[in-house]
Parts: sequence; structure tokens; C-alpha cells
Amino acid sequence: MLDYIIIGGAQAGLSMAYHLKKMDKDFLVLDGEKEIGASWLNRWDSLKLFTPTEYNHLPGLKFDAPKGHYPTKFEVSDYFKTYVEKNSIPVQLNTLVTSVRKTEKGFHVTYKEGEVEAKNVIIATGPFHIPYTPPCHTKISEGILQMHSNYYKSAAQLKEGDALVVGGGDSGYQILNEISKDTSRKVYFSGDTTVKSLPQQFLGKTLWWWFTIIGFLSYSKYSWIGKKISSFSQPVIGTDVKEILSRKNVICVGRTKDALNNDITFEKSKVSSIKNIIWSTGYRPNFKWIEGLELDENSYPKNYRGVSNIEGLYFIGLPWMFTRGSATLGGVSKDASYLADIISKK
Repeated sequence: MLDYIIIGGAQAGLSMAYHLKKMDKDFLVLDGEKEIGASWLNRWDSLKLFTPTEYNHLPGLKFDAPKGHYPTKFEVSDYFKTYVEKNSIPVQLNTLVTSVRKTEKGFHVTYKEGEVEAKNVIIATGPFHIPYTPPCHTKISEGILQMHSNYYKSAAQLKEGDALVVGGGDSGYQILNEISKDTSRKVYFSGDTTVKSLPQQFLGKTLWWWFTIIGFLSYSKYSWIGKKISSFSQPVIGTDVKEILSRKNVICVGRTKDALNNDITFEKSKVSSIKNIIWSTGYRPNFKWIEGLELDENSYPKNYRGVSNIEGLYFIGLPWMFTRGSATLGGVSKDASYLADIISKK
């Protein structure tokens, strides 16, 4: 029986693995992907972090890139691979966990090819689980290409003709920006046009430098300021929303209401010429595979700074687990350090 099983091999799981290694615990990281860093490699090709190098370090190893550089998804993946190698972290890939069950001795962890037991389990699967697509997508003609942003790689995947991007978050605007650069096609946009956008640089300093100075990323979700920040719509960072929406081939149509075959109905109009749809409509959490777990109103595990209601079961990398930075590449380190301190006192 192992001391710990970590489920998930991205930034959250690797940060916890670093601390367990320092504590000389007997542990194993399980990850469902075929290679380290795949959770980043699976995203669109032009993706870059909106945090510069100096804010992307995991514990014990600096991100090897110049200060002020915004890493690509390939650089993040390479960093993770180096991190595993440098810290001799035991990782078992191609291992998709299907259930976690509390036992008298600890936990029984089941996956497709087998099972393993551990005294404790750390869930580090992140906030992005099930890609969500509105129900009306099933009414749309098979002749229209549809994909969730989770599967979007580049504009080369699209068919000729008009396109629709649904969703006004960071990914929605970044994809809208990319595909609307081809002025030969109309790109309809169904999302929040009032969202605030913030530049990556301000008065000679990076946005993240300012966030650090004012403490934006450090306010606890239990504090008055933290509650206020978490209740607001998050700004789009590093993408000029106003410029994109002002392009002649970008047409804002309001909320998507319904669809039937080639006709897609929006708040402002009905459109029949769309040949491509990218649903940048977020994800839904899935923790149903963990027996006996209590969930909150947003279907995330009830916990305090990663400590769950089940003795010996911990979480890391959840959105707003403690602060705004909890689910970010650089911010997860503080949560990992806190959780490691809790573990060391057991």
C-alpha cells in the first residue's frame, strides 16, 4: 500500500509530488494522458499563457525562459517534462482513474487496466472536466461543422464559409481573434460584448506585477474583497476586445437562443449561412467517481484549502480553492505548500 496516490499530472499534481518527494513519502502520480503536459498540448496551437515567465514557476524549479516572456503551450509541456525528470517523480501515464473508494485501510483506486491502494489520495485533475455545449447543438444540421473549444487547434480545421464563435471568455475571444483575421469570411459572435479587457503591460510593468503589488491574486475567497472579486465577471487578459469587435467581418448577434437545421436563432437575428461553429462555452466539473464526496452548489468538492470531508482525501488546483490564483500555473504553488504542511503534521 502506497502512502499517497496523486490523480492528475499537470501543474497541481506535480507541485504536490515535489513536496511528497521532499517528505520521502511512497507515492505515485496517475495520469490519463499519453504524455506529460498533454493537458496543455491538447489546446489550440496559438495558445500562450497570459502570465509571464517569472510568475509560472513550480516549487523547486524555475521556468527556463526570459523574464517577461509569455510561454506557448509547447514550452509549458516541455517544462513539465523537465520537472518530472529533474525531481525523479514517479508517473504512470495512460491511466484514467474511474473510481476512488474509502476503505478501512485507506483508499481503493480503480482504473481501466487495474487498481491500486493507498493510505491517502490527492485529486489534482484541475477545473476542466466535461466540455459543455448547449442542448440546441443537437438540432443543427450535420452539414455544419461543430466543435467545442477543447478540440479546436487552428483555423485550418474549419470549412469554407461563415463561422460562429459562442462564448465570451478568454478562449472565446482568443479564438474569435484568430479566425476573424481571415477577412474573406464573416464571423458571428455570440457572447458578452461588455466584458472588460486588460492589457498584458501597463506603465512599463506586466499586468501580473500590478496584480502582485495590489494583492489581487492573494485575497482569500473567505474575505470580503475575495468574495467581491469572485462575484465579478473575469476580465479578458491580453486580448483587445474592442479592436476585435470593431472588425468589419465580426458580427455580434447576442445570446444563442435556439437552432433548427441551418437556421440559428440569436437575440438580435436569425442566421442561415453559418458553416462552422466553435462552442467556447466552458466545462462542467465531474467528481462523481469519488464515493461519498460532498459537493457544493457549483458541483465542486466541499473543502477547506484542499482538505475534504473524507479523512485522507485532498484536493489541489480547483478554481478559487483559496485565492484567485489557486488554479493558475504560478498560483498553485502556495496551495501546494499549505497542503504539504498539513500532510507533514499527520
